[in-house]
Amino acid sequence: MATEISQQIQLLRRGTAEIFTEAELAEKLADAAKTGRQLRIKLGLDPTSPDIHLGHTVVLRKMRQFQDLGHKAVLIIGDYTARIGDPSGQDTTRPMLSPEQIEENAKTYFNQAGKILDTSEDKLEVRHNSEWLADLRLADIIKLAGNMTVARMLERDTFELRHKKGDPVGIHEFLYPLMQGYDSVMVKSDFELGGTDQTFNNLVGRDIQKAYGQKPQVVITTPILVGLDGKKKMSKSKGNYVGVTDEANDMFGKVMSISDDMMENYFTLLTDLPTDKITELVNPDKTHPKKTKVLLGKTIVAQFYDKASAEGAAAEFDKVFAQSQLPDDIREVEIAPEPIPAGKLLVHCKLVSSGGEAKRMIKQSAVSIAGKKITDPNVEIVPKDGMIVQVGKRRFARLKNRKVD
Repeated sequence: MATEISQQIQLLRRGTAEIFTEAELAEKLADAAKTGRQLRIKLGLDPTSPDIHLGHTVVLRKMRQFQDLGHKAVLIIGDYTARIGDPSGQDTTRPMLSPEQIEENAKTYFNQAGKILDTSEDKLEVRHNSEWLADLRLADIIKLAGNMTVARMLERDTFELRHKKGDPVGIHEFLYPLMQGYDSVMVKSDFELGGTDQTFNNLVGRDIQKAYGQKPQVVITTPILVGLDGKKKMSKSKGNYVGVTDEANDMFGKVMSISDDMMENYFTLLTDLPTDKITELVNPDKTHPKKTKVLLGKTIVAQFYDKASAEGAAAEFDKVFAQSQLPDDIREVEIAPEPIPAGKLLVHCKLVSSGGEAKRMIKQSAVSIAGKKITDPNVEIVPKDGMIVQVGKRRFARLKNRKVD
């Protein structure tokens, strides 16, 4: 059994930042093997936006590893904690979300997480923390808050920095890690997973469990996935993300845009390829970087679609970028054959989200219409049937004239 536990630890250790503590991890796994008890693996997701991206899947994949070892994932939709907003990594107080916004965002979470997790009833339990947090009385909150000191709260780097700068720290923000810790008590978690930005919250959960007479959870943190820009955390608000619901071609194209030095990190955190194989792939003396990146893109796309979709996306990418041909499937946009400023045309074609983005893309020389680069967002374009509008490397539209009465 010792060998088997050692193998499980080796599997679970891959792609982790820290384990608090590995000795407790071994103890819990050994106890589960001896008794047949299914361990409970907790992960909380606050529905602050409607989409899950590859950054979220790093920790979801770790949760899936536990499921494959026979344990139960406990996915907590933080519909109540989202009202406060997690202060982790924030240099300002998060705006409070309305219950309506939270409910709308939460609707898609289960389906998206189900692209990674085993959703069978014996392997997944989904809970909303409003089930218990909404019923707490003031006396309960005072008891919960009594387990933490202000000094301990100020150990959190974001709180400490804001306090030193004289920026406001709301009392309600102190409640967030306490509420997250109380979630651990209510679901009796054996393990809690999270990115490194969740280390403080998850360790508070250990303290809260002890205070309520439970054996503390083991905390496993995973690295933060850097976004496509190679600089900042992957985030929808920063526009540097790959969504799990992105079309296969778009997903592949986005992965192909990352820098070569990011490939090892993406392979390790987002795929199941063996470590020695990854080492070989990212060594330019053994494998050409383009070949490696194509394999990375196909591997990721296949996880969310299938092998055929991955091969098709790679072929389409090669056609458009390597051979400088147009993609097969270009969205057709109807428009009147009347002069329109180039910036407004991009918005009309839904190739950009706003006039401001249109101006930025044109300034970056990333826009061409009918094969010609556009340098002025105000230049007037007369739409013609079949005219191709292109933004960047992956966004295309074909114009179709609409009859004017």
